[in-house]
Parts: sequence; structure tokens; C-alpha cells
Amino acid sequence: MKKYSGNLMLLLCAMIWGTAFVAQSVGMDYVGPFTFQSVRYLIGALVLVPVIALRSRVKRKNPEPWPAAGDRKTPLLRGGVLCGIALWAASCLQQVGIQYTTVGNAGFLTAMYIVIVPILGLFLGKRIEKKAVVCVALAVLGLYLISIKSGFSMSRGDAMMCLCALLFAVQILLVDHYAPQVDGVKLACIQFLVAGLLAAVPMVLAERPSPGAVADAALPILYTGVLSCGVAYTLQIIGQQRAEPVVATLLMSLESVFSMAGGIILLHQVPTLREACGCLLMLLAVVLLQLPVPTRKKQ
Repeated sequence: MKKYSGNLMLLLCAMIWGTAFVAQSVGMDYVGPFTFQSVRYLIGALVLVPVIALRSRVKRKNPEPWPAAGDRKTPLLRGGVLCGIALWAASCLQQVGIQYTTVGNAGFLTAMYIVIVPILGLFLGKRIEKKAVVCVALAVLGLYLISIKSGFSMSRGDAMMCLCALLFAVQILLVDHYAPQVDGVKLACIQFLVAGLLAAVPMVLAERPSPGAVADAALPILYTGVLSCGVAYTLQIIGQQRAEPVVATLLMSLESVFSMAGGIILLHQVPTLREACGCLLMLLAVVLLQLPVPTRKKQ
């Protein structure tokens, strides 16, 4: 039951991230990329403070259901800082690099983390099932059909997106490593705080946003800060505690499908037959990954 609840959390996480693309697009009309990232992550950290206080109060009254690992401060701080650095580097690099490439290339290259995660996992001693390899291949093909509209060329922006995908893969593996050891909500809060403070440095030095510009972008920033950061990334951390790493990356990669659905509902952008086939391939990959592999019983 824990595995399926974790998968459901990651699916909801992907839905929030996918629909948040609309808010991010609107917000960039008023503020720069570092300003947007800094404010949204700081809001995400702030939103989790009352959640942590409530969980601590419940824990004091009923400590049995809570793992002792949640009180270990050293891995919590170390994991929060490392995850925050990886999140800051990946998200800011994505935001800057998209200015030098097409949206299609950016979407495909960023989503390549679903391939990079199991590859990096091999160096960490993790095994990959044959079924997972097939599902990853189907998901990559689906992402290709969704994202790539015309020719594929490696520009400076494309190279930045490849590095961005690598950094997102590192962040996922860091969460996978530290989440079982600590309280997931506290880990998410520290992660956002670190990412927000790091993004604030180039924000102040390069963009110097005015309070009026931030106020104009308040609605999209609040949406991405509260839901995309405060809720979705927390669901990612808790969900990864219960789901297999390859399953987690495939579920989270469905944000591309949900972003397309958001475009249809909110922006009235009807997908082409090619894009629809890509969505079906990604859904097929996720469904196949959840199905058990039949085994022969020994006589």
C-alpha cells in the first residue's frame, strides 16, 4: 500500500508541475528568471514552516508512527543543503538556457533525466530490470514526439539543457538517498531555503527587481511557490521514500503530459496527432512499469 500511495503522490506532483508552466510563463513577463526562482523558493520554504510545527506537535503527542531517523540533524542539514544546491543550479540553468534554444528542444533535453537517473544509479550499485529499460525507452520516445517539432541541433542552449537534465538527475538521486533518513517535510523546507537564498545573489547583482514588478507577478509566483514548491516538491520527497527510483522518475516526467493538458484547457492549444501519440506512449510506459512480471513456478 505504501508503494502505491507514493506513486499517487508523485503523479499529483507531476500534475502540479505540468500546470505550473502556465504560471511561470506569465510571471516571466514581469520579473527576471533569478527573481522568479528566488521568491518562489523562499515562499515554498515559508509555507512549510507551519506544516513542520503541526507535525512536531502531533509527534510529541503520538510518537509511535514517526521514524527515529526524522530527528537526525546532521543528515537533515547535509541533505537539505546538497539538494538545495542541486535544485538551484538545475532550475536556474534551465531558466537561463531556454533563452538560447527552442521550447521543444528544452522540454526534451530537460526530461532526459529519466534516462540519466538509472544510468547514474548503475555507478551507485543499483540494478535496472529489463522491464524498466523498455519502459524508459518508451517514455523517451513519447517525450520526443511531444517536445521535438522540427530538426534537432546542439546549440549553446541545448548544451545548457543537457547539463540541466544531469543536475535534475543528481537532485533526484540526492533526495532518494537522504529522504529515508530524515523528515521529508523538513528536508524540503531546507532545500527551498537554500535554493531561494542562492538565487537571491544573482537576483540582487544582475536583475535588481522593483517591488512593483514583484507585486505584478504575485499571482503566478504564489501559485508556483505554494503549489509547485511547497506542495509538489514535498510530495516528491515523501513519494520517493515509498517508490522505486526508476518508477519515480517516470511518474515525475509525466509533467510534460500535464503541461499539454494545461495548454488545452487554459490556452486552448489542441495537440497534434504526433503529440497525442507521445502522451499515449508515456502513459503506456508508466502502466507497464506498475504491472508485475509473471514468473514461472518451479515444478
